[in-house]
Amino acid sequence: MKKILVTGGAGFLGSHLCSRLLDEGNEVICLDNYFTGSKRNVLPLLDNPYFELVRHDVTMPYFIEVDEIYNLACPASPIHYQVNPIKTIKTSVMGAINMCGLAKRIKAKILQASTSEVYGDPQIHPQTEDYWGHVNPIGPRSCYDEGKRCAESLMMNYNLQNAVRIKIIRIFNTYGPHMNPLDGRVVSNFIVQALAGKDITVYGDGHQTRSFQYVDDLIEGMVRMMNTPDDFIGPVNVGNPNEYSMLELAQEILDITGSSSKVIHLPVQQDDPEQRQPDISLAKEKLNGWEPKVQLREGLEKTVAYFDNMLQRGELKL
Repeated sequence: MKKILVTGGAGFLGSHLCSRLLDEGNEVICLDNYFTGSKRNVLPLLDNPYFELVRHDVTMPYFIEVDEIYNLACPASPIHYQVNPIKTIKTSVMGAINMCGLAKRIKAKILQASTSEVYGDPQIHPQTEDYWGHVNPIGPRSCYDEGKRCAESLMMNYNLQNAVRIKIIRIFNTYGPHMNPLDGRVVSNFIVQALAGKDITVYGDGHQTRSFQYVDDLIEGMVRMMNTPDDFIGPVNVGNPNEYSMLELAQEILDITGSSSKVIHLPVQQDDPEQRQPDISLAKEKLNGWEPKVQLREGLEKTVAYFDNMLQRGELKL
């Protein structure tokens, strides 16, 4: 049994990771300040004697003895990370400093959940890990983009200077149960709008593309990355390379929900990337042949069912 710390553990991704780690027989300490995370996401885990839930903000130091650290803490949707952009930067930067410092002191291995946003509005397609990105450092998304880029730099330098065992993954658009229905992300937006019979809002002409990864595939890649030999630190792209336009995504969700919602177009958002698609060659090579298993239709059906259940239970007001 390993003792594992998961920061942001009550969030969308963190709650799935905590569940997976417990299923594998580990002891899990879940850290969250509940800014975007929710106790509801981890309620099924509270009866497990090897699960511990702690309210804590990673911008402040935290002291514990563990074997591994998964650093996921940070709001990840524009609607949330732009509420308090300075706090968003602090969460990425101070969180990385505090967790790397902890890993250094206790000789733990640490995985940093970075993001495809480090590539910005990419000028190469698909994106490989050696691409340095095309990011606006002073734009409205920079608090998240540059915060994550700085966190990667901190991880690398803790490794080089202090021999901290690090792992860096770059997460591409991920969706699934436990998403916040009001997080402003395209999948949750479209599903909630379709279930409510409201207009589906597409920014720009709808031809901009994303690659959508179901959460189970991400968690599998994340765990495999943590278990790679110490000499492989990444960064490594973890995402689904199948590319869809916003209009294609909207139509898929309309088909699944049977909604009569209409698609309307709004002005394009500043610094919104035109294309986003991972090259996962490195992940396939280093993560024991990892590649996504859940295709878009199947994953969307599960996610729609999750939101519909929330609606039936009165936990989602449309």
